[in-house]
Amino acid sequence: MNEGHIPEHPVLSVERATVEFGNLTAVRDVSVGLGPGQILGLIGANGAGKTTFLRAIAGIQPLTRGAVRVLGKDVETADQEVLSQLGFTPDTPTFYDGLTVRDFLRFIGKGYGLSRSDTDERIDFWLEKVWLAEKSEQKIKSLSRGMRQRVGIARTLLPNPALILLDEPAGGLDPAGRVQFRQLLCDLRDQGKSLIVSSHILADMEDYCTHIGIMAKGQMLQFGTVAQIAHHGANGKCRYSLALAHPVPGLGRLLEEIEGVAAVQAERDSAVFEYGSSREEAARLLAHLVQLKLPVAAFVANAPGLEEAYLRIGNRQVD
Repeated sequence: MNEGHIPEHPVLSVERATVEFGNLTAVRDVSVGLGPGQILGLIGANGAGKTTFLRAIAGIQPLTRGAVRVLGKDVETADQEVLSQLGFTPDTPTFYDGLTVRDFLRFIGKGYGLSRSDTDERIDFWLEKVWLAEKSEQKIKSLSRGMRQRVGIARTLLPNPALILLDEPAGGLDPAGRVQFRQLLCDLRDQGKSLIVSSHILADMEDYCTHIGIMAKGQMLQFGTVAQIAHHGANGKCRYSLALAHPVPGLGRLLEEIEGVAAVQAERDSAVFEYGSSREEAARLLAHLVQLKLPVAAFVANAPGLEEAYLRIGNRQVD
């Protein structure tokens, strides 16, 4: 799972991409591939190389070594027809703030060679999709950060690209906006679009991603389907959360003495730790805790998920 499998007919093919800045290697020997209708969720700590990787795919950041191909064409030498199939929204999109939302998007459409009527039709469609239809005549400088983020996404989607790159697209969105945004990504996936979404909101990614890549120090530590990543490295174990009704001195030591318990992180009245994931094992563990006369107030077995996977795979290997 460390290297991304290249589909038979990929929209995106990245082969051993490396980006160096002097002595610093920001992206190191990364290979991934995406086919139609696949969404890669890119996760990792700040400084892991996610943004540089996205910029390299978009053709903004030159590669030191390796190759990036979109629809079979090398991005660094591709013509405008191929590049128009690639859309990129950075974490802080730039705009002409004095323009209205509609005039800005008309300017973008003209840059792609779209007719005025086609551009206006697409603007109406995408502004409706990103919930900004009522803001079309408002100047961009008056919009909130979340609304500006939505304009950036509409700008990316306007030419109808096959490959869409989104760097922290949920930044600034309120809870309702995040729900709407997840639905938009699911719609794009169902249309056969290929997407890479970099985000720190791991819980949302399980709803719309087909694949997950975990990056650290410029390397792709793991790449696979959501199910593969969620279960990788669990070895039949899961993380348990324990809360006590009142503090118990030496709680961590008591838990470590239980056979099979590992990776204990304990406070005086709570703890998280690893133990077998089956129901029988969970029942046996709970009985043992009660036998120790611990005042158990809450006992939860955390099913394998991306947050758990990141703690196992990524978080232990980043600064």
